[in-house]
Amino acid sequence: MRDRHGLSQGLPMKPLGNNQNSYRGETIDIEGVLRDCVAAAEQFGWEIQWLPAGDELRLLTLHRAPAEPKRRLCLSSGIHGDEPAAPLAMRQMLQENVWPADAELWLCPCLNPTGFSVNTRESTAGDDLNRDYKQPQTPEIKAHVEWLGQQPDFDFTIQLHEDWEAKGFYFYELKMNDTPTQPHRVLDVVRPICPIDLTPKIDGRKNDRGLILPELDPAVRELWPEAFWLVMNKTRLSYTCEAPSDFPMATRVSALTEAVRALLN
Repeated sequence: MRDRHGLSQGLPMKPLGNNQNSYRGETIDIEGVLRDCVAAAEQFGWEIQWLPAGDELRLLTLHRAPAEPKRRLCLSSGIHGDEPAAPLAMRQMLQENVWPADAELWLCPCLNPTGFSVNTRESTAGDDLNRDYKQPQTPEIKAHVEWLGQQPDFDFTIQLHEDWEAKGFYFYELKMNDTPTQPHRVLDVVRPICPIDLTPKIDGRKNDRGLILPELDPAVRELWPEAFWLVMNKTRLSYTCEAPSDFPMATRVSALTEAVRALLN
C-alpha cells in the first residue's frame, strides 16, 4: 500500500545491497522535482527567488514568514548529486505544508542541480560543493554564500544528506554554545522508520548511537562544508541529517522528513 504522498506504508528496514564503491540506486529528474517545489511554493504563498550561479544555472530559494516570527530557520538539500532522497524530502515537506506557525523559514531545495543530471556527488564541473565554503570558488557556493549574507542570523539550520556507505540513519549536531538540546529525541522518532547506524566511528568521528558531535576548531578544518560555514557565520546551532542511501527511497525520504519534523517541533 502507498500513503497519500506516494510512499510505501510499512517501510522496508533492510538495505538493498546495491551500493558498491559509490551510490548505485535510483536517480531523479531534478528539474521535475524543482518544478514541483515551485508549484507547492506558489500554492502556499512562499516568496520565490532564483539565484544566478554561472552560465544559465539558477538556484531556487524560498522564504516565508508569519506576522510575528519567534524563530528563524534555514533548511537546505541537494548539495550532492548522488543523494536524491534529500530534495525529494524537501519536495514532500513543501507539498504537505506543515510548518511551525511561529517560524520564519528559508529553504534551498537543491544546491547542486547539475550533479543530479549525472548522478555524481560533485557538480558537472567536478567540484564537491560541500567542501567549498571556506573561501568559495564555485559559482554555486558563491551565489549561496552571497544570498545567506543577505539574511538575518538563524536560530538553527538543517542540512539534508545521504550516505551511500551508511548502515542506518545518523546525524551531526554542530553547537557553538552551551544551550541545552535533546538531539537523541530525533533518533527516537526516526528509529521506527529506518535503522540507526551504530557503527562506533563514521568518517573517523565518534558515533554516539547515531549522533556525531564534530570538532569545531576552524584551524583543523582545511575544507569547510556548508554546516561549518553556517555555525561560523549565521547560527550557533546546525544539524546535518544523513539517510542511508542503500535503503529503499521511501525509507530514506521518510527518515529525513521525520527527522526534520522532530527538529522543527
